[in-house]
Amino acid sequence: MTRGYLTVGWEQLHRDARTLAGMLIGKGPFKGIVAVSRGGLIPAAIVARELDLRLVESVCVVTYQHQTMGSPTVTKSPDIAGDGTGFLVIDDLADTGTTARVVRGLLPKAHYACVYVKPAGADTADTHVAEVAQDTWILFPWDTEPQFVHPMIRNEGTSQ
Repeated sequence: MTRGYLTVGWEQLHRDARTLAGMLIGKGPFKGIVAVSRGGLIPAAIVARELDLRLVESVCVVTYQHQTMGSPTVTKSPDIAGDGTGFLVIDDLADTGTTARVVRGLLPKAHYACVYVKPAGADTADTHVAEVAQDTWILFPWDTEPQFVHPMIRNEGTSQ
Protein backbone atom coordinates (compact mmCIF):
# COMPACT_ATOMS: atom_id res chain seq x y z
CA MET A 1 0.00 0.00 0.00
CA THR A 2 1.34 3.41 -0.96
CA ARG A 3 1.75 5.70 2.03
CA GLY A 4 2.80 8.77 0.14
CA TYR A 5 4.27 10.26 -2.97
CA LEU A 6 7.66 11.78 -3.65
CA THR A 7 7.67 14.14 -6.62
CA VAL A 8 11.01 14.39 -8.40
CA GLY A 9 11.27 17.28 -10.86
CA TRP A 10 13.52 17.56 -13.91
CA GLU A 11 16.18 19.61 -12.14
CA GLN A 12 16.36 17.22 -9.18
CA LEU A 13 16.54 14.19 -11.46
CA HIS A 14 19.33 15.86 -13.45
CA ARG A 15 21.29 16.65 -10.28
CA ASP A 16 20.83 13.12 -8.94
CA ALA A 17 21.82 11.50 -12.25
CA ARG A 18 24.96 13.67 -12.34
CA THR A 19 25.70 12.65 -8.75
CA LEU A 20 25.36 9.02 -9.84
CA ALA A 21 27.77 9.65 -12.71
CA GLY A 22 30.29 11.16 -10.30
CA MET A 23 30.01 8.09 -8.07
CA LEU A 24 30.67 5.83 -11.08
CA ILE A 25 33.81 7.53 -12.39
CA GLY A 26 36.18 5.41 -10.31
CA LYS A 27 34.29 2.17 -10.90
CA GLY A 28 35.03 1.84 -14.62
CA PRO A 29 36.28 1.97 -17.18
CA PHE A 30 33.03 1.23 -18.94
CA LYS A 31 32.71 0.65 -22.67
CA GLY A 32 28.98 1.24 -22.77
CA ILE A 33 25.68 1.67 -20.99
CA VAL A 34 22.54 -0.42 -20.97
CA ALA A 35 19.52 1.74 -20.14
CA VAL A 36 16.61 -0.06 -18.50
CA SER A 37 13.55 1.10 -20.42
CA ARG A 38 11.64 3.16 -19.75
CA GLY A 39 12.63 4.73 -16.47
CA GLY A 40 16.37 4.40 -16.97
CA LEU A 41 16.47 6.03 -20.41
CA ILE A 42 16.82 9.64 -19.27
CA PRO A 43 19.22 8.97 -16.37
CA ALA A 44 21.29 6.80 -18.75
CA ALA A 45 21.55 9.66 -21.26
CA ILE A 46 22.78 11.99 -18.51
CA VAL A 47 25.29 9.45 -17.19
CA ALA A 48 26.46 8.65 -20.74
CA ARG A 49 27.19 12.33 -21.30
CA GLU A 50 29.01 12.78 -18.01
CA LEU A 51 31.13 9.64 -18.51
CA ASP A 52 31.63 10.41 -22.23
CA LEU A 53 30.21 7.05 -23.28
CA ARG A 54 28.81 6.81 -26.81
CA LEU A 55 27.68 3.18 -26.83
CA VAL A 56 24.17 3.11 -25.36
CA GLU A 57 22.05 -0.04 -25.54
CA SER A 58 18.69 -0.71 -23.94
CA VAL A 59 16.84 -3.54 -22.27
CA CYS A 60 13.07 -3.46 -22.03
CA VAL A 61 11.45 -5.18 -19.06
CA VAL A 62 7.76 -4.73 -18.34
CA THR A 63 6.85 -5.22 -14.67
CA TYR A 64 4.21 -2.57 -13.89
CA GLN A 65 0.86 -1.74 -15.41
CA HIS A 66 0.03 1.63 -13.87
CA GLN A 67 0.82 1.08 -10.15
CA THR A 68 0.21 -2.68 -10.20
CA MET A 69 3.17 -5.04 -10.38
CA GLY A 70 2.95 -8.13 -12.56
CA SER A 71 5.33 -10.82 -13.75
CA PRO A 72 8.41 -9.39 -15.48
CA THR A 73 8.58 -9.79 -19.24
CA VAL A 74 11.67 -8.98 -21.32
CA THR A 75 10.41 -7.35 -24.51
CA LYS A 76 13.88 -6.36 -25.82
CA SER A 77 17.20 -7.96 -24.89
CA PRO A 78 20.47 -5.98 -24.69
CA ASP A 79 22.22 -8.25 -27.19
CA ILE A 80 25.20 -6.00 -27.91
CA ALA A 81 26.23 -6.10 -24.23
CA GLY A 82 26.94 -9.84 -24.17
CA ASP A 83 27.29 -10.97 -20.55
CA GLY A 84 27.66 -7.37 -19.39
CA THR A 85 31.46 -7.27 -19.17
CA GLY A 86 32.49 -3.60 -19.29
CA PHE A 87 28.90 -2.38 -19.31
CA LEU A 88 27.06 -0.16 -16.91
CA VAL A 89 23.34 -0.76 -16.40
CA ILE A 90 21.35 2.36 -15.49
CA ASP A 91 17.83 2.45 -14.07
CA ASP A 92 15.81 5.14 -12.35
CA LEU A 93 14.68 3.00 -9.42
CA ALA A 94 15.14 -0.41 -7.82
CA ASP A 95 11.77 -0.85 -6.12
CA THR A 96 11.40 -4.53 -5.23
CA GLY A 97 14.46 -5.55 -7.24
CA THR A 98 12.40 -7.64 -9.66
CA THR A 99 13.54 -5.82 -12.80
CA ALA A 100 17.14 -5.70 -11.57
CA ARG A 101 17.20 -9.45 -10.95
CA VAL A 102 15.91 -10.11 -14.47
CA VAL A 103 18.50 -7.76 -16.00
CA ARG A 104 21.28 -9.22 -13.83
CA GLY A 105 20.31 -12.64 -15.18
CA LEU A 106 20.89 -11.30 -18.69
CA LEU A 107 24.02 -9.27 -17.84
CA PRO A 108 25.66 -10.95 -14.82
CA LYS A 109 28.99 -9.15 -15.24
CA ALA A 110 27.61 -5.62 -15.61
CA HIS A 111 27.72 -2.92 -12.93
CA TYR A 112 24.13 -2.10 -11.94
CA ALA A 113 23.44 1.50 -10.91
CA CYS A 114 20.17 3.20 -9.95
CA VAL A 115 19.37 6.76 -9.11
CA TYR A 116 17.00 5.71 -6.32
CA VAL A 117 16.41 2.48 -4.40
CA LYS A 118 13.82 1.22 -1.93
CA PRO A 119 14.80 -1.19 0.86
CA ALA A 120 13.44 -4.29 -0.94
CA GLY A 121 15.52 -3.50 -4.04
CA ALA A 122 18.60 -1.94 -2.46
CA ASP A 123 20.65 -5.14 -2.56
CA THR A 124 20.25 -5.35 -6.35
CA ALA A 125 22.07 -2.07 -7.08
CA ASP A 126 25.84 -1.88 -6.95
CA THR A 127 25.64 1.92 -6.80
CA HIS A 128 22.77 4.29 -5.99
CA VAL A 129 22.26 7.91 -4.98
CA ALA A 130 19.37 7.84 -2.49
CA GLU A 131 17.05 5.44 -0.69
CA VAL A 132 13.34 6.12 -0.23
CA ALA A 133 10.76 4.33 1.91
CA GLN A 134 9.26 1.17 0.45
CA ASP A 135 5.71 2.52 0.70
CA THR A 136 6.49 5.74 -1.18
CA TRP A 137 5.54 6.04 -4.84
CA ILE A 138 8.02 8.19 -6.77
CA LEU A 139 6.46 10.51 -9.32
CA PHE A 140 9.12 11.12 -11.94
CA PRO A 141 9.02 14.17 -14.22
CA TRP A 142 7.73 12.09 -17.13
CA ASP A 143 4.79 10.98 -14.92
CA THR A 144 3.54 14.46 -14.05
CA GLU A 145 2.79 17.86 -15.52
CA PRO A 146 2.55 21.26 -13.89
CA GLN A 147 -0.99 22.50 -13.65
CA PHE A 148 -3.11 24.97 -11.70
CA VAL A 149 -4.09 23.90 -8.20
CA HIS A 150 -6.78 25.67 -6.17
CA PRO A 151 -5.68 27.24 -2.87
CA MET A 152 -5.93 24.76 0.01
CA ILE A 153 -8.60 26.82 1.76
CA ARG A 154 -11.03 26.08 -1.08
CA ASN A 155 -10.65 22.36 -0.42
CA GLU A 156 -11.78 22.80 3.20
CA GLY A 157 -15.39 23.32 2.25
CA THR A 158 -15.45 26.98 3.18
CA SER A 159 -16.52 29.64 0.76
CA GLN A 160 -14.92 33.04 0.61
